[in-house]
Amino acid sequence: MIEVLAELEGNVGAIGYGLAAIGPGIGVGVVWAAYIQATARQPESAGLTRTYAFLGAALSEALALIGLVAPFIYG
Repeated sequence: MIEVLAELEGNVGAIGYGLAAIGPGIGVGVVWAAYIQATARQPESAGLTRTYAFLGAALSEALALIGLVAPFIYG
């Protein structure tokens, strides 16, 4: 007879999304760290690099939103 050591109940997609959200979270952190470092090195370029920082953060967050929607589409 086989003993059940652990039983998983609920939606496994939630666990998958939680793991998938780690990548965009790190990506957003890297984008803003690069912006802060660039601004500290050359403060006069802050206006130009701010635009790129927001664009990079938005694209990273788009990956997280795709990961949130994908289980609903394919599940």
